[in-house]
Amino acid sequence: MIVCVCHRISDKEIHQHASEGKSFEDIQIDLGVATQCGRCEDCARDVVDQCHANAALVHGAWKTMMVTRHL
Repeated sequence: MIVCVCHRISDKEIHQHASEGKSFEDIQIDLGVATQCGRCEDCARDVVDQCHANAALVHGAWKTMMVTRHL
């Protein structure tokens, strides 16, 4: 889905950058999202936050699994 109409930035593009560990501000600089009219900022931040939260869950699950295996 297109998040930023002004720069034609999709949620997939934002997700890709966020999955690399980039912050919203880094993504904003890289892609230009939320730099023109600003209407997409909330949605773009939600995509970044969701991606970071999912990565934290996966990392936490992986860490728990590794600790459990060594017991």
